[in-house]
Amino acid sequence: MSQKEIDEDAPIFAIAVAAELSNMHPQTLRQYDRLGLVVPARTQGGSRRYSSRHVQQLREVARLSGEGMSLPAIARLLALEEQVHDLARRVNDLERQLLAERQSRPGARVFAAGATGSVVTLPHGARVRRATDIVLWRPRGVFDHDED
Repeated sequence: MSQKEIDEDAPIFAIAVAAELSNMHPQTLRQYDRLGLVVPARTQGGSRRYSSRHVQQLREVARLSGEGMSLPAIARLLALEEQVHDLARRVNDLERQLLAERQSRPGARVFAAGATGSVVTLPHGARVRRATDIVLWRPRGVFDHDED
């Protein structure tokens, strides 16, 4: 994240500021917190701190409520949106990890099983010889005794 980007999840707004930004009364924000609709972070002293994402959620609650949607339905919708947000964040993290892995091993993108069962890295463009051998696998320790 660059210095110019603002973390949308950073709890930076006091309740009065969040109420003003969302065009709501602070008491409404307290009620939504009690109901679990929009739950802000808390300071060590117990004060509520809202993020810019919380303010967006509060605006959405007001819009949906104004359109006649019930608060339980809005709560479910917000929970699903939170789940999507968390999954998108996880996908981004995994994509960054994959990119870092690929950059740390240029040309090593293909893997195959070696003759001993080990994982072998193949250079880009290399092909594996197809084996047609049939191998009988026996777990170690199960059939170690000789049969007469």
